[in-house]
Amino acid sequence: MTLESSLRAHVERLAGEIGERHVGRPAALHEAARYIRGAFAAAGFDVSAQAYETRGVRCENLEVTLPGSGKGGIVLLGAHYDTVPGSPGADDNASGVAGLIEISRALRAAPLQRTVKLVAFVNEENPFFRLGEMGSQVYAAAAQRRGEDIRVMFSLEMLGCYTDAPRSQTYPPMLRWIYPSRGNFIAFVSNLGSGVQLAQALAAFRAVSDFPAQGLAGPSFIPGLGRSDHRSFWRVGYAGVMVTDTAFHRYAHYHLPTDTPDRLCYPKMACVVEGLAGTVAELASCR
Repeated sequence: MTLESSLRAHVERLAGEIGERHVGRPAALHEAARYIRGAFAAAGFDVSAQAYETRGVRCENLEVTLPGSGKGGIVLLGAHYDTVPGSPGADDNASGVAGLIEISRALRAAPLQRTVKLVAFVNEENPFFRLGEMGSQVYAAAAQRRGEDIRVMFSLEMLGCYTDAPRSQTYPPMLRWIYPSRGNFIAFVSNLGSGVQLAQALAAFRAVSDFPAQGLAGPSFIPGLGRSDHRSFWRVGYAGVMVTDTAFHRYAHYHLPTDTPDRLCYPKMACVVEGLAGTVAELASCR
């Protein structure tokens, strides 16, 4: 299978067949976890589960590890596999999970000095985003307690929407005067404290891919800047960067029943995922 067809297959399984997946539909949430576990296993990985219970439902973060040969710390990639109620979540966030799985496959035999960890997180969406018990919060807090040397966390948050249509891209106030008006790029965004890691990632991506990419390191109060799992890592002192197609600033089907697999642009998504795999390989080389 090509990368494009593999990404499409993951999204169609998660969003097309399983559909909305959250603690209100525990059978679907568990089926999504089983699918992700199986996809990682098929790529040759042992999968570790970090389980916890919320609202009477057993929930799991699913992790695979690519050990590095040196002591350069950890590069961590994550993507959430739950959805909001009422949406099948093709772009949000089956696209991120599909990218996570295929990046793991691409890096399986790569010579790495830094350890790379890839984690499929549960419970990113509300009410957990507002009230706690996000899978990434549980994971980041445990990592901090263990003293894990996570150099940077990348949150893969919606990777599937790209368009060359004029004025297809919106922004928070003021940013529209700085960034492109066409939604044909992938964005790297972070708080000011993660600005160095964002710059390194953006430079690495541009070195391995000619796909359009933009970066923003700004104050965390900018709307949307901390709106995913990377915020859980900021809270405990780790650097975190979100990689995104900018969600509701571009994608008309955000959090709607119409966020279906047929809405995504798989050829461009494949270019982004290939570039991200190369980016992680570069960052994990410690050069």
